Amino acid sequence: MGASPVPRPPDDLLNRFVRRAREHGKEHRGHHNQNFVHPLTREMARFIGRESGIFPEPDTSVIVRVRRGDALPVVIRTWENESELLRALRGTLPHVPACLVSRPGFAIHSHVEGVALSGICGDGKPVDSLVVNGLTELLARMTQVRREALPPLPAHWPRDDKDSRGFLRTLAHLADTRVRRRNWAEFGGLFAALGIPGDVLTRLADRVPAMARRPYSLLHADLHRDNVIVSYLGEPPLMCVDWELATYGDPLHDLATHLVRMRYPEDQWDEVVDAWARAMQKARPAALNGLGKDLRHYVAFERAQSVFPDVMRAARTLQSALDQKSLDDATLVVHGALEAAAEPLGLTDLPDAAEVQRVLYRWQASWRGRHGGEGPVMSWRPDKRFDEHPEFPQTAVLAALAAEGAAPAGRVFKGTAHLNSVVRVPGVDFPVVVRRRARSFCRREPSPLNEHVVLGAIGRSGAKVAAPQVLALGRSHLDDPFAIHTYVGPPDGDRPPDHPVNGLRPHEADCLVDQLRALTEVDHVALGQAVEPDFHTWLCRQLVHLVAELPEESRQFARVLGLPDADRLRQILRRHRLTDRRHSLLHGDLNPWNLVRRDDRFALTIIDWEMAMVGDPLYDLVRHMHLTPTRPEIRDRMFRRWASILSAGHTKDWERDWLVYRRIEIVRSAYVDLDRLVTGASLDAPNVRRAVDSYAMTLAAAMAALGLPARSTENPYLARALPRGERGGTKEADVAVSA
Repeated sequence: MGASPVPRPPDDLLNRFVRRAREHGKEHRGHHNQNFVHPLTREMARFIGRESGIFPEPDTSVIVRVRRGDALPVVIRTWENESELLRALRGTLPHVPACLVSRPGFAIHSHVEGVALSGICGDGKPVDSLVVNGLTELLARMTQVRREALPPLPAHWPRDDKDSRGFLRTLAHLADTRVRRRNWAEFGGLFAALGIPGDVLTRLADRVPAMARRPYSLLHADLHRDNVIVSYLGEPPLMCVDWELATYGDPLHDLATHLVRMRYPEDQWDEVVDAWARAMQKARPAALNGLGKDLRHYVAFERAQSVFPDVMRAARTLQSALDQKSLDDATLVVHGALEAAAEPLGLTDLPDAAEVQRVLYRWQASWRGRHGGEGPVMSWRPDKRFDEHPEFPQTAVLAALAAEGAAPAGRVFKGTAHLNSVVRVPGVDFPVVVRRRARSFCRREPSPLNEHVVLGAIGRSGAKVAAPQVLALGRSHLDDPFAIHTYVGPPDGDRPPDHPVNGLRPHEADCLVDQLRALTEVDHVALGQAVEPDFHTWLCRQLVHLVAELPEESRQFARVLGLPDADRLRQILRRHRLTDRRHSLLHGDLNPWNLVRRDDRFALTIIDWEMAMVGDPLYDLVRHMHLTPTRPEIRDRMFRRWASILSAGHTKDWERDWLVYRRIEIVRSAYVDLDRLVTGASLDAPNVRRAVDSYAMTLAAAMAALGLPARSTENPYLARALPRGERGGTKEADVAVSA
């Protein structure tokens, strides 16, 4: 008599069924899982019944959910095991699928025959009121689940289960640690190029205001049209699927994510909120506390954190898609995500759609260049005004452009006017920086000379001025102009430059004055700027022109604040006459972020020469002192050294005239900084941020310099113009000003 056959292990049976479902089942592909609908075999039906206590009939369709190995880590999970949660909810919520079996990497759920709401009513279309009522009732019913019935919460969860502010702050910090940080090594440079710094979510968490207290409850947290199944048989009529992002917290968060992710038309939002309020009034009235005031904070968070998964997923599609349509589609998604996140994250100077496309193209080309395969090839056209640099041939230029899109966040620096990416080029033993002009940037102040011309003249002169070298100039794909300079900063290229943001040290002050003297040796006539003999008159005319060309809203605020219009300003500025001094090349914008510390006899390298001009050397020194925190003893030291080492023709009557230049710069700042506050332009740049944060003092000093009476700060328009002391534009309702 033979031995009894050994039964096959259940896991072997499961694995064969899952394999068959993946090969023959109907697939529904999500961001995080692959879902395959497949009928049960008789053997599988018996096995599942023994394990789950649910006994489906053979040939009943089930859903095999397989976690995608290539999914980006862009979600916040409160519970890692969705199956554990579904088992906890069994018998409590009828609209939740049953978990029949789960194993590492996959699970099998019950399936309701029906169609996803997205197949009936696509994104952006209005949802039938009956469905809206059904969905909001489902959300309200979740509040009936007791916390004790749910799996244990993480240790970092708020202890007070009515602390709405604590819950939102927790979400913001989790979005930073589990989404932003986990992907920063791969995508950080892309976000930096798009104008999104790495600390925006932590800053958002710090800005969460006090909110009404609401009792926590179970939340689905991802209820959109793809996750709502309309059943064919009507029992249950609606089913919520995909519970892997479910959480426990403020029910207002569930309403906000539902509103945003369902993509309701804007004119249907009030209907949805009213329906939710009616349903919640019956189920958990306390959940309505502060609804009108606090919902906007959760909506803002949802839009803010969504920028990270939206951008990363769009960029990920470009790793395999090579056609222009894919690039256009990704551009549309990324630009829309940036616009939605701009206000809640306090972002300014975001790129327009064309600039987004150029950034994405560079990222795509760099990625495919690193990983091989066909795809976008970076090309460029040399600028005929610039000859090939002997130490940086065309092959090196291509290598730099190919590396640009892959530069990590720590090597991408976004200033007021430029995007700078520090890269390494094979065969070149020093790092270089690829400079791109921000197309959205609008410079109000004059920029009469081309930077590459100025740097070339400095280099040819042999003057002892520490400045970058221009290595290449041209246009890359999509007609995108660029320049490549030697990098000024730590030689490894992995650390940011050190700027004297709190003022110069004594030896640095001496070295800067020495470099300003060396600029007088540069042949400024060859630069081609049409120079008027009276630099002061020219400077005043430029300031009057700046005021006349300000946007209407900025000019309106200037009038309300008491600042004179262009004609009146011209009359006031005519009061002064200055001594004519010999002209020289000026940097024009010696703020601390245009000075980089170095460990040699130069002490400082001067960068960003885009505002260089020819004029009175006294103006360069005075403007530096206006833009940089300068202690009186450092100011006196610089003036003494400057007057002693420059020729008499450059310094005549400086003691009388420097205060005139100082007053001009104070007045200029009053207009320029007001314009930045009104328009929100360049507020993320550190030099701009510091300037606008002290605008009240700037305004008072400007009015005194003009000889005009200051107006009361109780004026509500003035309140709007004054800064809040945080990133982002100003809002009248957010500003409190004391007289």
